Amino acid sequence: MQARSWLLPLVLAATSVEAADLLQVYREAVENDPAFAAARATSEAGQEKLPQGRAGLLPSLTLSGNTVWNDNELKVATTKVSPKYNSNTYTVTLSQPLFRWQNWVQYGQSKLQVAQSEAQFVQARQDLILRVAQAYFDVLFAEENLRALEANKTAIAQQLESAKKNFEVGTATITDTHEAQARYDLAVAQEIAAASDLEVKRRSLEAIIGREPGPLAQVKADAALAPPRPAEMSKWVEAAEKDAITVQIQQANAEIAALEVERQRAGHYPTLDLVANTGRTRSITSGVPPAALETDFNNIGLQLNIPLFQGGLVASRDREAVANRGAAQSNLEAAKRAAVLAARQYYLGVVNGLAQLKALAAAKISSQSALDSNKLGYEVGVRINIDVLNAETQLSQTRRDFAKAALDTLMAQLRLKAAVGALGEEDLQQANALLDPASGK
Repeated sequence: MQARSWLLPLVLAATSVEAADLLQVYREAVENDPAFAAARATSEAGQEKLPQGRAGLLPSLTLSGNTVWNDNELKVATTKVSPKYNSNTYTVTLSQPLFRWQNWVQYGQSKLQVAQSEAQFVQARQDLILRVAQAYFDVLFAEENLRALEANKTAIAQQLESAKKNFEVGTATITDTHEAQARYDLAVAQEIAAASDLEVKRRSLEAIIGREPGPLAQVKADAALAPPRPAEMSKWVEAAEKDAITVQIQQANAEIAALEVERQRAGHYPTLDLVANTGRTRSITSGVPPAALETDFNNIGLQLNIPLFQGGLVASRDREAVANRGAAQSNLEAAKRAAVLAARQYYLGVVNGLAQLKALAAAKISSQSALDSNKLGYEVGVRINIDVLNAETQLSQTRRDFAKAALDTLMAQLRLKAAVGALGEEDLQQANALLDPASGK
């Protein structure tokens, strides 16, 4: 117990704090997790792609001006003059694109980029839900594991004391004492490792929510986990292939890449702009004597540009865009296959987890009965000490396996919903309903 004395302040502090449930921890993570904050900022930046793309279709207005100091020497016949003056010019130019096909294509790309940014933020939110749930359940299992090992150590300590007394009165051999002592020493080592693992798991959760997590609500003893709805795996697979967030992101990326090919090929097309200028120029004439000259100008017209040859740049960018389009299509297919695999994996994780829970529930009852029988048999001399120790260990292991199976099944349920792009806060609420806040105090 001395090896775990450093945990006592944590335990004492936890007893005075109300246990936090999964939903509370998630909402803290929404506010404090730096990775999610970065995803939120990235999403806000992605929203600006649309006005940037639209800008290529709208008029532009520029103001330009210059001033030049002139130091001239003029010679007309026998007369020389050296005028020194500033010439000034300012121009206001309005340009409205009339036909720039690449700008229209870029505008279409900007819409897809915004949709992609939104999907990436949805994925970040789902990732946060899964990270919080995994970290939360890791702490719960670490606590359950420590409790099971403590109970196992206590039982072994009682068996060790019994073996020592029986040896003293001559009803047992020293072997029983040595076996019990060895199991007890192993239990102490396991308890130390479990306490260390619990501390690591709590720090992992703290890294997400930004504070010491304190006591957490435990899974209810009578919690009933629901099977997948719909019950058919094929329905989940179909949904994953179409609706998984990773598939949506890659679908948008493939469409952007396809439009990029069209945008680069538009580099061969002519462009037509409406251009209007207004301004004033001030200078001095070259006559003798020089005279001030002011010119106001206003003009409007069409500007046509026809690209002829740019050293092969446009053709090279076209080939690059075609290659990137092929890569995007391959990435889309890979995302679909990964989503299908994830849906199958987590569907089986839920179904098999529920079956495992049912088997382990029966195993707990059987293990407890086996332990009781071995203790009684040891008292009457038909069982030896090692039989009791083995039964104690088996019961402890079965309890831990049951707790792990329950938490793993809960995680599989959440990951299954994420695999089809449907994971949200309401799913956390359903999982949270299986927790008992009073149990963590």
